[in-house]
Amino acid sequence: MAGYNHHRYGHAYAPPSSSSSSSPYGYGNGAGPYPPSTGGFGFGSGFGGPAAVVFPAGTHPEVERSFRAADRDGSGGVDERELQGALSDAHHRFSLRTIRLLIFLFSDHRRPESSPPNRMGPAEFVSLWNCLGQWRGIFDRYDRDRSGKIDSDELREALRGLGYAVPPSVIELLIANYNNGVSRRGALDFDNFVECGMVVKGLTEKFKEKDSRYTGSAALTYDSFLSMVIPFIVP
Repeated sequence: MAGYNHHRYGHAYAPPSSSSSSSPYGYGNGAGPYPPSTGGFGFGSGFGGPAAVVFPAGTHPEVERSFRAADRDGSGGVDERELQGALSDAHHRFSLRTIRLLIFLFSDHRRPESSPPNRMGPAEFVSLWNCLGQWRGIFDRYDRDRSGKIDSDELREALRGLGYAVPPSVIELLIANYNNGVSRRGALDFDNFVECGMVVKGLTEKFKEKDSRYTGSAALTYDSFLSMVIPFIVP
C-alpha cells in the first residue's frame, strides 16, 4: 500500500525516539495525548466491574464529580448517552458517532466478556477526560481565527504540527467526512476534530506496525487492511 510522497510533503510520520518529546503532546516521539498502550489499542486504564467506582490516585475531584453525575443509575460505569452528557457539559455537544469511537478506543478490551458492553469505567473515564483536555489545547492553538471551528488550512497545520504530513487531497476527504459531506469551506467542531485526529493517529500507528523501516510505504494483505481500518470506521 503506497505511502505519502515524502519528497513533497515530508515523512508521513516520524520513527519512535528513545528521548521524550519537548511537545506536551509528544507526537512522533513515542508519546501523545493517548494514555500509554497496554496491549491492543490499550487506551483504557482498567475496569473495576459494573458496581466498582475506584478512581486512579490523584484524580481531580471535579473529574470524579463529573463521572458520578454522569453515572445516573449508579452502576459504576457510564453508557454512551451518559458519556455524551458528561462531555457535552464540559467541552461541546459531542455526536454519538464520536462517543462510540471514544468508548471503543478507551475501553479495556481485556476485561471479562461478562462486563457490560459499550460502557466506560471510572479509570477509563479519567484517561479520556485528561486526553480531551490535551486535544482542547491543540484545537485552541490551531483555531487561528478563533472561530470555534477548524477549517482545512488549520487542520493541515494541526496535523503537521503533530507529526502527520497529510496531503491536501486527504485533508479535503477528512473535512468532508467529518463535516456532513461538505469539503470546500467546511470546518470541524471540537468533537469532529477529536474524532478526525484520533482516527489519523490510530491508523498511522497501525500502519507503522507494517512499515518497520519507516519509509512511508508498506505491503498489506486484504485481510490486514480491513482489520486495520474497519474498527475505526465502524465503532
